[in-house]
Amino acid sequence: MTEPTIAPYGSWKSPITADLLLGGSVGLAEPFIDGDAIYWVEARPREAGRNVIVRWAAGEMADVTPPGYNARTRVHEYGGGDFIVHEGIVYFANDADQRVYRQRPGAAPEALTPEAALRYADFILDPARDRLICVREDHRPAGHEAINTLVAVPLGGGEQIVLAEGYDFYAAPRLSPDGRRLAWLAWRHPNMPWDGTELWLAGVAEDGTLTDPTLVAGGPDESIFQPTWSPDGVLHFISDRSGWWNLYRLAAGEEGDVPAERLYALDADFGMAQWVFGLATYAFESPTSLICAYTQNGRSHLARLDTATGELAEFDLPYTLKFPSHGRIVAGDGFFVYVGGSPVLPSAMIRVEAGVLEVLHRSTDLQIKDAYTSIARPVEFPTEGGLTAHGYFYPPRNRDYAAPAGELPPLIVTSHGGPTSATTGDLSLDRQYWTSRGFAILDVNYGGSTGYGRAYRQRLNGQWGIVDVEDCVNGARYLVERGLVDGERLIIRGGSAGGYTTLCAITGGDTFRAAASYFGVSDAEALARDTHKFESRYSDNLIAPYPAGIDIYRARSPLHVAHNCTAALILFQGLEDKVVPPDQSEAMFTAARNRELPVAYIAFPGEGHGFRQAATLKRAMEAELYFYGRVLGFEPADTIEPVTIENL
Repeated sequence: MTEPTIAPYGSWKSPITADLLLGGSVGLAEPFIDGDAIYWVEARPREAGRNVIVRWAAGEMADVTPPGYNARTRVHEYGGGDFIVHEGIVYFANDADQRVYRQRPGAAPEALTPEAALRYADFILDPARDRLICVREDHRPAGHEAINTLVAVPLGGGEQIVLAEGYDFYAAPRLSPDGRRLAWLAWRHPNMPWDGTELWLAGVAEDGTLTDPTLVAGGPDESIFQPTWSPDGVLHFISDRSGWWNLYRLAAGEEGDVPAERLYALDADFGMAQWVFGLATYAFESPTSLICAYTQNGRSHLARLDTATGELAEFDLPYTLKFPSHGRIVAGDGFFVYVGGSPVLPSAMIRVEAGVLEVLHRSTDLQIKDAYTSIARPVEFPTEGGLTAHGYFYPPRNRDYAAPAGELPPLIVTSHGGPTSATTGDLSLDRQYWTSRGFAILDVNYGGSTGYGRAYRQRLNGQWGIVDVEDCVNGARYLVERGLVDGERLIIRGGSAGGYTTLCAITGGDTFRAAASYFGVSDAEALARDTHKFESRYSDNLIAPYPAGIDIYRARSPLHVAHNCTAALILFQGLEDKVVPPDQSEAMFTAARNRELPVAYIAFPGEGHGFRQAATLKRAMEAELYFYGRVLGFEPADTIEPVTIENL
């Protein structure tokens, strides 16, 4: 066996290149079952991030969405719930015009909705009345925030019928098996769906209108997730009323103040943050048996719950549900399908029948040898107030290299987006890009993250920019104190809300030497004034009501305290970002440059909030590595197009 080459951390040559990562890789989401056929959405970086609906049947896979169409809704900006299928007919939202299309087998898509500033998502079919029911977001009123409603879209033409209105947000319309009752979720500003939602139930009259709408669960301090009807017509849902997102059901005919029955009491989260539509962490395979996923102590589980006996039996499968983004389980006749994740395997579309797992399609065919794969190690560490925070530690790993004696690796601390979201220990080739080059990574589930119960999630209320930063700093110190990483070469990076945490960390302390912000918030006040409807009051709970708390916003805005910045900074920004507009990154770049810190800014035309195009992803990944090399004083093994760095 060849002896490893001695070289500084960060300079190791890795087989995991940006080109290799992006070549043929796709994002997988939204599995859907129609008879024996299985459909899903593939996000394809090589096709400018286009979403393509794919059909799998009898071992054969084929594209459904023709060139020129992109199956993606922009409701809430983040979308999800992009399509449904019934008897081979596909109904989907198209990205370019946000119209709903019907696509019959072998035919071109035909528009069902008018050309207007309207968006649609979270579709269900009402076959008895020949219509779709969905969430509609109306952007037509000039100078007014978008209006969200539940509507019926007739398949044979005609006017859309508004079924429910008056709340700021709607989600998850679900029709009972007999078509006579409709359940849905609704909530109001300033709540986000993980703060407080309401579950409503109404009858459906012969003319399609709703009768006797009744609030059956939820409220401003209870988060309801995924209403679902069992095959025999019992309404189920997930609630965090116990402090954890657990499964509940209403007995037939129950309404009003009648308490729902908890199916299984467990200090674990069966639900997740509803950032997108169409999420589903459980699915019925029979009236008394459901497949469900949950997270406990940072670990994802997949199980079968017998609702008659209350018995929960965990599956022994190499893949669990891909928490927390785009997670959905669907069940068919004797089988179920989900997007699976694993600490050692790339994410994949998984089908399970009679306990036998079949991989229908992988997100990538790239196979990384174990000698280059760093496996997540769950860590708990002390943080402020005598509390504990969580994360995943990835040591550097590359069989071809070793560091000089006595050298410790630089550490990249990653702060996830949301901020109400979570990271997992599933294999991420992006993380392996760094660890195989000699970096250690700490992926932090700071206070406010999901998967640890409601109390942990609420740690961030009123404390955004404080608790998340403290947890990232304390996680880094924890690893330094144990001699696992170099305390003089600490890096922090994050995107969106994670970018805000990153910028707060480098303007509120001197722990980190370098930082990378991807479309991060630099001006919290500007975010409160100028962002899309879904998040327009999010910061009321995270920071303070606006404008009453304007002084708090300014004190917590990295831009306003940029004179305290101590770290080198690289910023990445999409020029079509509607969530965090480009002027936020541009202002932070100017402030850091005036501070005479090493700083770089790279903007990408045609990109929004979250990069989707292969060329963008490649450039950003390599530019970040180049930047760290120049700042920390090592030479990357890769050949990288140089980055202009001010004040270096």
